[in-house]
This record gives sequence, structure tokens and C-alpha cells, in this order.
Amino acid sequence: MNLVERPNRLAIDAQRLWSNLMDLAAITDNARPYTRRSFSGLFVEGRTWLRRRFLDAGMTVREDAAPNLIGRLEGQDPALPVIAIGSHSDTVPSGGRFDGILGVLAGLEAVRSLADRGIRLRHTVEVIDFLAEEPSEYGLSCVGSRVMSGSLEDRHLALTAPDGEQLIDAMERIGGKPHDRAGAKRTDIGAFLELHIEQGRVLEQSGTDIGIVTGIVGIVRVEIVFQGAADHAGTTPMDLRADALVAAAETVMQVRESAEKLARKRFFVATTGVIASEPNAANVVPGRVRLIVEARSEHVADLETFLAELDAFTSGAAVRSRVKRTAFTELSRSLPSPCNEALRGHLAAAAESLGLSTREMPSGAGHDAAFMGKIAPMAMIFVPSKDGRSHCPEEWTAPEQCAAGAGVLLEALIRIDAALEH
Repeated sequence: MNLVERPNRLAIDAQRLWSNLMDLAAITDNARPYTRRSFSGLFVEGRTWLRRRFLDAGMTVREDAAPNLIGRLEGQDPALPVIAIGSHSDTVPSGGRFDGILGVLAGLEAVRSLADRGIRLRHTVEVIDFLAEEPSEYGLSCVGSRVMSGSLEDRHLALTAPDGEQLIDAMERIGGKPHDRAGAKRTDIGAFLELHIEQGRVLEQSGTDIGIVTGIVGIVRVEIVFQGAADHAGTTPMDLRADALVAAAETVMQVRESAEKLARKRFFVATTGVIASEPNAANVVPGRVRLIVEARSEHVADLETFLAELDAFTSGAAVRSRVKRTAFTELSRSLPSPCNEALRGHLAAAAESLGLSTREMPSGAGHDAAFMGKIAPMAMIFVPSKDGRSHCPEEWTAPEQCAAGAGVLLEALIRIDAALEH
């Protein structure tokens, strides 16, 4: 049954939510819709708009040291921990109208709907717009949630944008106090929820209303370099070549095969995203090739298995191609972040109460919730994305799907408020 046929089951104001989504999306670089980059004038303008909406909803508003924008609705018992809802209002260049934005505005709509129904929860509720969830010009993502979880390091502050500005200066420019960020680390949050578009096709293709996220994947990136000899492509016999690209080509196929094998039992993906061949000329045997391979999984053991197999395989590929493997270097690693089982149960029960279908699924993309999971129990829900498109102007989640997600968020909030003590 389509949501349009059962609007009375949703306690939120679907039209108000949709209007807010479209209004915030309109604050954009008109030459590159929908662009509202963190630290930009448009980003600050969007936050000014959002601050007014928070105030209209009866919340007090503040910014912490990041700065994260925080709307707060006081609960009946100030001794109880905070229930926080959040996401981000910044976008990638030429991004979409829903990624991050829906999560913030659905939290706002949940608070407004509580007022509409005359409900005052026992717990204080906060709606958070985290700073710079998307990778910024300074080369770092999830800046605000890193600050709130105590994960932003001194070295991060020295990161520099192409124009020479450091991250520390950009944070101060928009009102942050990065030197005081230790005071922004939270210890009073009892539960964190994030609603997000799926950014994939699973929900749409399965005809499912709501995704209950089991966890946010860990991500490992490795650099692999093969060193051969750059020889004349016309005069060097095949049996005398040291072609680095041949070893690289074998590796690309092995990455896919290993990932497919692991994915047969549970979610696992891997990609060879960078291939740099030198000298990259049509008449020269490739002498050096650099690869960057990325793997994502909810399970550390699967990541370790993949890396061990890839390490052994690339050593053999080098021998078979008469080249040397000069690097197998782990560039970065983030650990998986599991969603809290009790909170997942509340989300699933909320969806069932609204007559919405659900399925459990991992998040293959990173989110602020991963950092919030370091300091509080956290959970996420997904709503469908048309054709799986995201980070592009064509990104689309239908009004009734946005309303369904916000409705689940509200009902789960009420359930968590009743169940959460300390």
C-alpha cells in the first residue's frame, strides 16, 4: 500500500517537511545546483535559515566549538541523558537536495510534531547540524562529529585548502573555537539517531520502505606499486618484458574476485579506484604502476582476510610479470561502527507501527553516526534513493518516502524516551 493512501498513520506534517527540504535546497550556487559547501558563504546562509527554523520550533540554539549547530528542546527531567538526532546541511559540489539535509530537517520535523501533539518528552532532545560531513577543501570529512566525539586531532587543524587557508582558520572564520574543542566532547548523550537517504538501489529494487542499518562499514585503503622497466613497445620481445601494468591488471581482477567471494556470505565491497601507469605512452612498455585499492566491510576479520590474500597475490603477480612489488602500504583505516541493537529494535517497532516494511542492511558509506557511536549508542535508518543516485543534482527521494522516514524517527524517539533511563 502506498504511503499516499495512509497519511493518517503518520504523525508528522509531510508537507511542512517537504517545503523545508525545498527551501533549504534553494540556498545554492545557481550555476552548480545543488552546491552548499561547508565553510562557504552559502553554507553560513543555510545555517542562518536553519537557526530560524529551530527557534520557530521552540528550541534554544547554540553553536559548539566545531562549530556544530545545535537546537535543543528541554525535557521534563534534566538529569536524564540527551537523545540526539543529527546529520549535515553541507553538500558535495553539484550535489543533491536530500543527502544529510533530510536527516537534519526530519529531526526538526519530529520536534515540531511533538509540539503539535502536545507531547513533552522526559529526555531533552537535540537536533544537530554537524559541520563538514562531506570531504571539505581541507581534505577531511566529518569535522563536526569528530570534534563532538573527541576525534579531531591537532594535525587535522593544519590541513590546508588549495587557496592556502588552514582548517583551523576556516573553523574560526565561521564562528568555531577549535582551540577549545576539548570542551565540545559530549558525555551526556544517551542515544543518537540519524536518518539518511540510502544512496544505493537496495530499498528501491526490493520495494522496501525503510532500511534498518546494522552498522557502518570500516574502510581500508592500500597503495600497491609495481616497478618494471619502460622499454620500447616495438623492439622489446614479449618474453623479455618487465611490464608493470600486467601485474597491475592481474591485481585488479583479483580485487574483484576476492571481494565477490567474501560478499557471498555478507556485505563486502572492494574497488581499485586509482591506476597510475608510467610513462603512460602508447609505444612504451609500462615501467611503473601505482594502484590504490579500497575495501569496505562491517567485519574486521573480512577486511584482514582480504588484505592478507591481496598481499600474497600481488607478490606472486610481480614474480609472474618479472617486476618488483615496491610498495604494499596501508594508507588509512577506519573501524566498523555497529548500530546499537536496542535502538535498532525501537526503529523497527516504530516502522511496524506505521505499517512500513523494513529490512536490515549495512551502510557502505560513512556518516557522522560512525563518530557519534564512539560516545553514545547510535542507530541509523535509510529511506530509498531513486535509481540509487546520490551526490548529483538527480538525487531524489519522493515526498512520501521522506515523510515515512521522519515518521519512523518520531515514533522511535517517543519509544526511546520511554525506555531510556541512564
